[in-house]
Amino acid sequence: MKLTVKRTGTLVAFALLLAGCSSKPPQSLVTPFPPVAKQPLPGKSQLNKEPMRGVWLATVSRLDWPPVASVNASPANRISQQQKALTDKLDKLKTLGVNTVFFQVKPDGTALWPSQILPWSDTLTGKIGEDPGYDPLQFMLDEAHKRGMKVHAWFNPYRVSTNTKASTVAELNNTLSNQPPSVFVLHRDWIRTASDRYVVDPGIPEARDWITSVVAEVVKRYPVDGVQFDDYFYTESPGATLNDSQTFQKYGQGFASKADWRRHNTQLLIEQVSRTIKQLNPNVEFGVSPAGVWRNRSHDPAGSETSGAAAYDEAYADTRLWVQKGLLDYIAPQVYWPFSRKAARYDVLAKWWADVVKPTNTRLYIGVAFYKVGESSKNEPDWTVNGGVPELKKQLDLNESLPNINGTILFRENYLNQPQTQEAVSYIKHRWNNG
Repeated sequence: MKLTVKRTGTLVAFALLLAGCSSKPPQSLVTPFPPVAKQPLPGKSQLNKEPMRGVWLATVSRLDWPPVASVNASPANRISQQQKALTDKLDKLKTLGVNTVFFQVKPDGTALWPSQILPWSDTLTGKIGEDPGYDPLQFMLDEAHKRGMKVHAWFNPYRVSTNTKASTVAELNNTLSNQPPSVFVLHRDWIRTASDRYVVDPGIPEARDWITSVVAEVVKRYPVDGVQFDDYFYTESPGATLNDSQTFQKYGQGFASKADWRRHNTQLLIEQVSRTIKQLNPNVEFGVSPAGVWRNRSHDPAGSETSGAAAYDEAYADTRLWVQKGLLDYIAPQVYWPFSRKAARYDVLAKWWADVVKPTNTRLYIGVAFYKVGESSKNEPDWTVNGGVPELKKQLDLNESLPNINGTILFRENYLNQPQTQEAVSYIKHRWNNG
């Protein structure tokens, strides 16, 4: 895949302004932003890096936080309930020995901080654009840092909404009078549907600039320890593909296939975000948490001995190349299968990734499927044997035995509070926090 420097020497950030007259559409005001450097990224020191003991804390659909009941409370009660729920979670994570929280600050086209680019998230108040009365990201950073824990701001780059219901469309359209309005109304020509969601088309250069500016806003304003993108790049399902034919016609010249062009687009975003973060604050780590399989060996001799859904072929994310090019401080593949799952064995994938990062400066953290612990499964019965502890132990043992694996991240936080996982939670506490 070719890598090209962006068409301009300047990265633009979008400060959103509404026109004074309500009959006029809102406009983006393009303002200068840090130049996109052409020099190599600075080297990444691995000194003084304790093993990663992380957990993902999801806010999309209120999966882990905030509490659903808090949304309908009075403003004062809502704030106190949400803040107490978060500090309770951090207290528990601290007792388990967790040292890093991956906090989902952009679950879709909305924000969990007072953004000048995105409207407030409806996960907080039930209404897109409504000020929750406090800054959740700042609160999380203050409380986590107070406890000696790190926070990585977790972004879903392209998702605008989790569904395409008429009520969702109405809510997005209603942000027209907000400042800022949703990208759904501000840049309607960027919006596509895929997997029954509204998404931003990754092939549009200005859309990639926009995503970069969202990340830059957080890195400039907050003392985050890291930034992470999850695996939602090109997201499609068989009955709900992304129609980017016109975008391909406009920007895809010179590519042998749409697939190659899509992978190129994804890499351009990663490169642009990586450089921007390093220019703003070299100490902020940038990482990606992709699907566990890069490519299957049946499709590529460099791939893993697996037969699972592959990031390269399905999300158009050449995650291995990003590591090789030094675009990431860390990669956290989601290796969400047990040792006995022949299609995608845990040990096969963990060792494959360890070999990929070995000649590079990219750290490797393995994402572990804590959400499967205690859940009966015909294909993966190991998760229920003795509360899932033997399987979990094997995975953590392997992670700690391979020198090129630098830690583990558990998916996801609320499963630490479920009855079926309590034996495994006790095990984690004993292992990570010495009892």
